[in-house]
Amino acid sequence: MSWFKREKKGISTTTEEKKEAPDGLWNKCPNCKKALHSADLTENKYVCQYCDYHLRIGSKEYFEVLFDNNEFTELFANLTSGDPLQFNDNKPYTERIVESQAKTGLKDAIRAAHGKVDGQELMVACMDFAFIGGSMGSVVGEKIARSIDYSIKNKVPFLMISKSGGARMMEAAFSLMQMAKTSAKLALLAQAKIPYISLLTDPTTGGVTASYAMLGDINIAEPGALIGFAGPRVIKETIKKDLPKGFQTSEFVLEHGFLDFIVDRRQMKAKLASFLKMMKN
Repeated sequence: MSWFKREKKGISTTTEEKKEAPDGLWNKCPNCKKALHSADLTENKYVCQYCDYHLRIGSKEYFEVLFDNNEFTELFANLTSGDPLQFNDNKPYTERIVESQAKTGLKDAIRAAHGKVDGQELMVACMDFAFIGGSMGSVVGEKIARSIDYSIKNKVPFLMISKSGGARMMEAAFSLMQMAKTSAKLALLAQAKIPYISLLTDPTTGGVTASYAMLGDINIAEPGALIGFAGPRVIKETIKKDLPKGFQTSEFVLEHGFLDFIVDRRQMKAKLASFLKMMKN
């Protein structure tokens, strides 16, 4: 005897009565492929509850994770890129900037904000990979430079959250100049004896890795982040050898002495707060 008996066969729901799940309600973990509810994902700091994979997030989410009650003052918000080279690949650079701004709601690939982390004052500059691959252009360099000036003036520790594909090719040498510019500003920050924390997230590559991302008083990273200069494929083709397992992951970089420690995003705020208190005392 069956538990359930269908009395009416061929039951169908009319189109008007069908209910669609709202957009953005569910996400899929890129690692284990399991479905993740948005509310659970937000509560778990955008880390997969099944496999602990750290999903890529932008400045909005990092500010939400780090700042007390998500309260902060955004600085230098209206800086936008110029087009000094009149660069044109398959479309003009100015057009590409406008499209990226409309798509992401951002002015450029970085945001800067001042707020409190567990009651400790902190200046944060955070990159956004969604904006032209988080590429480092003149606006990125200028915002970092101004953030450092702000830290020096107000004697506030500085946190740089890197997430980038490297230099922005559309700005050529203007982009590369930002490596020297930001490094020089960080030297001034060190002279002022103000702590600089560098957080490397997935991915941190190219000229960003070769400059400010690796110059922290402490360099920390999220688990499984891709960290390197050239990509693994380019390196493999150059040296004509197979690369070690886990090459250019944060764990590999830590093992070879380029990082101080790896921190799970769910413990990131507490770790940063304890470091800031230690530096303050």
